[in-house]
Amino acid sequence: MKTQGLQKLTGIGLFVAVIVLLGWLSVRFSTAMDWTAGGRNSLTAASEAQLASMPEPIIFRVFAYSGDPIRQSVTADLERYTRAKPDIELSFIDPSTNPQAVREFEIRQPGQIVVEYQGRRETITGTTEPLVTTALQRLAYGGEQWAVFVGGHGERPLEGDDNQLALSGLAAVLRDKGLKVQGLNLVQTPQIPENTSVLVLASPEKDYLPGEIELIRQYVADGGNLLWLADPDTPTGLAPLADDLGLRWLDGYAIFPEYQLLGTGHPGFFAAISYPENPVTRGMDQVTLFPLARALALTPPEGWQQQALLVTSEAAWLETGDISGGTVALDDLDIPGPLTIGATLTRSLGEGDDARTQRVALIGDADFLSNAHLVELGNQALALNLLQWLASRDAQLNIDVPAAPDTVITLGAIGSKVIVAGFVGVLPLLLLGFGVSRWLVRRRR
Repeated sequence: MKTQGLQKLTGIGLFVAVIVLLGWLSVRFSTAMDWTAGGRNSLTAASEAQLASMPEPIIFRVFAYSGDPIRQSVTADLERYTRAKPDIELSFIDPSTNPQAVREFEIRQPGQIVVEYQGRRETITGTTEPLVTTALQRLAYGGEQWAVFVGGHGERPLEGDDNQLALSGLAAVLRDKGLKVQGLNLVQTPQIPENTSVLVLASPEKDYLPGEIELIRQYVADGGNLLWLADPDTPTGLAPLADDLGLRWLDGYAIFPEYQLLGTGHPGFFAAISYPENPVTRGMDQVTLFPLARALALTPPEGWQQQALLVTSEAAWLETGDISGGTVALDDLDIPGPLTIGATLTRSLGEGDDARTQRVALIGDADFLSNAHLVELGNQALALNLLQWLASRDAQLNIDVPAAPDTVITLGAIGSKVIVAGFVGVLPLLLLGFGVSRWLVRRRR
């Protein structure tokens, strides 16, 4: 009997010890599992890369009243960031008891959050991952970096409702990422701003004036970064600049016999499914689409290094004839593939602390940046990488937080009718029936 009692006491002691140990472990260590579609309750690789590129502490100041439930939701949302970067500081400020801080941080309404990094500040109104990570991208770089789009020669407009031509969607995305965007008419303002990070020539349709050409050539000669887009059947009008870069735009339309298999709908639509080794596309695994592209040839002068950016398969060719008839075939006048649709040029400038790399990108298509095509497949990701790379923001490459895939419910006509009938007809009848049955039961009593 004594032995059995001792065994029971030992068992109870071990059970208590296990409970205490589990309690201690639950306090000391924590784990979380995310079963949402797309893992939207966990940080994406893009956000983790963004945090890794910011070595100094990040401060979040949340302006919310004491006891406001928003404090708990903000803490839960930002916990994803604090797990990835322990030196993130989160503080709460009650606007009613600290009006001085409200004035200092220019708070307009409760619930706003001020994010600070290296003395720079951004105010946001939510804690979703796209909002927070995009704000961090804007804070990551000091000073102003401008993407300047030359206009006045039929280039793609920065503003407007023409989805086939306008680049307003691209401009909005670049501003979200912290790049300033502006247009420039060199006739009205015959000077390229000194703070230009990248100059964009978005497929001009008319020739430049000799003075404008010299301004652009001097900008490149002085080490300026350049993006030059040229659609088929549009005059480049910048032959001296092309000579400076060893560039020759090839006339004609790139034709892709694989279009039926890929479902692009037109033999002149290039779907890039893989990419040559290039810092712009390194790590990219998304398909990009280029409607009606032209090819280019490069023989860069001494000091420049070239890298292919977009290359077709050997089955493609450059059609030099008319493609409006809908039937095309490779003949002796055409240029067989593989074709170079895009390329980059770099050269090293300066020495020691002044050393830097000049960057130029050349692409035989501007449609892929227009509002109509920017949202297709991986076009926006490539556009962001391209402009970020040209602006020497290498730490921002491949940082584009995708939208969660399960935030919208799309119902067909039948599904919508069933739900309407359920809420308008069935549910009220059920409630009425339940009430009548309860009334009848009580009457019988």
